[in-house]
Amino acid sequence: MLYFLIVIALLLLGYAGYLVSFVRRGRPIPAKAYLVLAVLNGLILAAVLAWAIAR
Repeated sequence: MLYFLIVIALLLLGYAGYLVSFVRRGRPIPAKAYLVLAVLNGLILAAVLAWAIAR
């Protein structure tokens, strides 16, 4: 479970870095980007809760 959390966290950081490159170029962030960020955050939250309950 810990490795799953690490992988999802790295995906979230990588995607956030990708979105920062949009902002630096002066382009607006696509609307779907917020949905992807919400899904990744939800996965982290669900995994942390499941991991905490299992311990």
